[in-house]
Amino acid sequence: MRLLVTGGAGFIGSHFVRTLLAGGYAGHERTRVTVLDKLTYAGNRTNLPPSDARLDFVHGDVCDARLLRELLPGHDAVVHFAAESHVDRSVHSAAAFVRTNVGGTQVLLDACLAAGVERVVHISTDEVYGSIADGSWDEDRPLLPNSPYAASKASSDLIARSYWRTHGLDVSITRCSNNYGPFQHPEKLIPLFVTNLLEGEDLPLYGDGRNVREWLHVDDHCRAIALVLDRGRAGRIYNIGGGDERTNLDITRRLIGLCGADESVIRRVTDRKGHDLRYALDETRIREELGYAPRIPFARGLADTVAWYRDNPGWWKPVKHRGGSSGPTSEEGNASWTSTRV
Repeated sequence: MRLLVTGGAGFIGSHFVRTLLAGGYAGHERTRVTVLDKLTYAGNRTNLPPSDARLDFVHGDVCDARLLRELLPGHDAVVHFAAESHVDRSVHSAAAFVRTNVGGTQVLLDACLAAGVERVVHISTDEVYGSIADGSWDEDRPLLPNSPYAASKASSDLIARSYWRTHGLDVSITRCSNNYGPFQHPEKLIPLFVTNLLEGEDLPLYGDGRNVREWLHVDDHCRAIALVLDRGRAGRIYNIGGGDERTNLDITRRLIGLCGADESVIRRVTDRKGHDLRYALDETRIREELGYAPRIPFARGLADTVAWYRDNPGWWKPVKHRGGSSGPTSEEGNASWTSTRV
């Protein structure tokens, strides 16, 4: 198989690529991977193996129709991670989210049709459902996104579904809960708080900290994506939950304990606009149809994640303190592209 992974230099995409190339997904021991990534602040070439004969890297924009029409022929499948994903940034400026998440998905799917790509997995989020006071969402729950980020992802989900229904494209959609693990950008809650603690800084906690999220280790998430890629049904949506609900305050206290600090470092800040109170996914479908279950207990995964950031300041300090730019800024042109073996 020849696989295109969009956004493959980001946190989740790069974990998927590294694990696949290391033989972590049965049946993909010979799969060749092309990573397409724009290398915005959240993309980092160092997240990928430095050298692998089965990996090609293309620096380019998922919104570039000409690039995709040149690149996609010969690929059997696409896993579409590429997205703007930080809620706070979408609250301040939504344009990039609409352009990449909505427009980029449409451009990609058009190119897949033109190239005769046989299989697409579109990666989404639980945030498209909105907020839920109790119980959990199954895949048939109406979409009620509350942030510009979530709205852009809900829109991209609907576009993906329409290409299955209208054009017969073999597309599956996954919606995951909050991910954590190594190589996550320090703008996200867990790596931000861990790195702040390691540098002796305060922890800016939104509101009363009672917002509830399910937490899912990135390795469990990517394993589920591999199952969907291989055995998921066309037009089907699969929730991928962690099953481990925690308030932001509980996460904060756990990180403080793991880093040997005390709660005096907590600094309450004004809550985010439209901040959803609780997310929870019903993942019965993926468990029953594909045999998926998360393997990494949250306590162990969180401790391992803290240890990784403690041991790898050479990765996160440049990302955190220089904005994490590992390539041209979004204002620079993408009229041409180059492929490199890494």
